[in-house]
Amino acid sequence: MHIFLLPGLLAAALLTSCQDRKLPYLGEPEKIVKTVDGQAVDELHYPAIPAFSFTNQDSQNVTEADFKDKIYVADFFFTTCPTICPVMKKNMLKVYDEIKNKPDVRILSHTIDPEHDTPAVLKTYSNDLGVSNAIWQFVTGDREKIYEIGQQHYLITAAEDAKSPGGFLHSGHFVLLDKDRHIRGMYDGTTDEGTYELIRDIRTLLKEYE
Repeated sequence: MHIFLLPGLLAAALLTSCQDRKLPYLGEPEKIVKTVDGQAVDELHYPAIPAFSFTNQDSQNVTEADFKDKIYVADFFFTTCPTICPVMKKNMLKVYDEIKNKPDVRILSHTIDPEHDTPAVLKTYSNDLGVSNAIWQFVTGDREKIYEIGQQHYLITAAEDAKSPGGFLHSGHFVLLDKDRHIRGMYDGTTDEGTYELIRDIRTLLKEYE
């Protein structure tokens, strides 16, 4: 029965998008005092994802510069994950199908098992998913840097954990970033509802730049 509900669920989620709705900023803002026309004015500056450098499935360096003027969706996974990752990637394929013809949107998937998930392994993984372009990047790199950027900046869980299935603990969230690398939404990547909410919010966020 679940299969027959999906088209209706997708339509309902996408049709609820409001033309004037603006997505919130997530994270703890810093208050900056500026002088405007001789008067002190408080401005809230929300945290942004810092500079990063990883290696993608084509053994190419990927940095924040590759996402300049791009909206993107980030997540964390590992290729041998026996639990939520297969569901997450199935759902991310729905997002990929939505954005693959949108030049201003990208996907960035970070492995949390860089020792196993080499560029060659990630290349096979991406090919198996049917991804063959730069829209969706799968990246590996220094383990501690991946964990740091995940936990401290993307606000997700990413850690080695011998008690967890597959040896790693990570969030099932998809994280939506704007063109200034501010977090504008977090979604349950293990559910249809969370996935369709993300697709809706990508459309909403794109309207901010029209």
